Amino acid sequence: MTTAPDPAGFRRAKWAIACLFCFLGLQYATWAARLPALKARLDLGAGELGLLLMACGAGAAASFPLVAHLMRRFGSRRLSLASALCLTVLLMALSAVPDYPLALLVICADGVAVGCLNVAMNAQGAALEKAYGRTAMSQLHATFSAGLLAAALLASGGTALTASVPAHFAVAAALLLLLLARARTGLLTHEEPRPGEARSEAGGSQEAGSQRVGSEGTSAPEPRPRKRGARTALPSGRTLLMGCAMAFGTITEGAMNDWSTLYMKDVVKAPASVAPLGIAVVSVMMLLARVRADHWRGRWGDGRVVRTGSAVAGIGLAVALAAGGVLPTLLGFACVGLGAAAVTPCVYVAAAERGSDALSLVAAMGTTGLLAGPALIGFVAGAGGLTLGMATVAASALIVTLTATRIPWRSRVPAPAG
Repeated sequence: MTTAPDPAGFRRAKWAIACLFCFLGLQYATWAARLPALKARLDLGAGELGLLLMACGAGAAASFPLVAHLMRRFGSRRLSLASALCLTVLLMALSAVPDYPLALLVICADGVAVGCLNVAMNAQGAALEKAYGRTAMSQLHATFSAGLLAAALLASGGTALTASVPAHFAVAAALLLLLLARARTGLLTHEEPRPGEARSEAGGSQEAGSQRVGSEGTSAPEPRPRKRGARTALPSGRTLLMGCAMAFGTITEGAMNDWSTLYMKDVVKAPASVAPLGIAVVSVMMLLARVRADHWRGRWGDGRVVRTGSAVAGIGLAVALAAGGVLPTLLGFACVGLGAAAVTPCVYVAAAERGSDALSLVAAMGTTGLLAGPALIGFVAGAGGLTLGMATVAASALIVTLTATRIPWRSRVPAPAG
């Protein structure tokens, strides 16, 4: 591992990459918060609105081949800046679309751009950790949650001042451009590893070759173009295991976001004022855990953090479902937020070390899990009740524990000072 002794460079790059994570959370939650207004303006039914949401996820999930090609061709820095700029333009376009077909097209394009930015910014985060030998990915993911919160506050204030969606989105676009300008000054440039330079299948935490990383303006080279005629290698078994861990990890996160309030209301019989605390507990615990998770990773290593965390999430939720009652349920939900917080950051790091193809595939499988998870839980709940549906969430977390035992996690690295 190449370790750079420049703490100022680490902080500059970390804040720049954090701006990308915050950017994605702010962009996504901005248009999601105004779905009722978009629904009314375009005169959409429930089914049409559901298809609109599905189009975004489908675009992100289907972007895998394109993202893999663009990562090899341009590298994570240029791809992240280009996709972020596209997302800003698409946000403004969504505020002005005159009809439903165009809205579907814009949302689908938004999903593709989200897929590109998601892969590129996580590649930047993994490159930062490798360059400086310091953990940062979990805190970067925490800034995504901060972007969601900022978008919610902006939507609340904007709606109170004006009903104009274009005005609201224009203010959000200005904030997005500020974040993008800040990110541009500190993003890393690095060479994408060729397929033969990715981590060895048999080597576990061994790294083949080295990766040069530097801040903008340094001599670190841009990614080399892929040789003409080169073929994309089929994903290895361990890459598929990473994708499986990512998919079931996002199923756990997505299902808790969509079903926890309904479970509190219909099964636990919590009062209407208490039922929303389910999602609040999950969200707050996940945010707090992600702020601290990089220190846990530095102390115990990624593999142990993922295995222990997903086990805490699965077992804690299962015990809460068996116990019943408001307080045990909230404690079980807190276990999910605490335990699942570091799963996706750690899997992204492991996938990034195997190259852009592996990272793109794992990210696409994660998006698929995020899409399919709530629908899967709904199907199970319809067949056997919501308690069984939530038990499926606990099982998903435990599947992450099992798959994490076979993933070649990297060696432990020092935690960042402070």
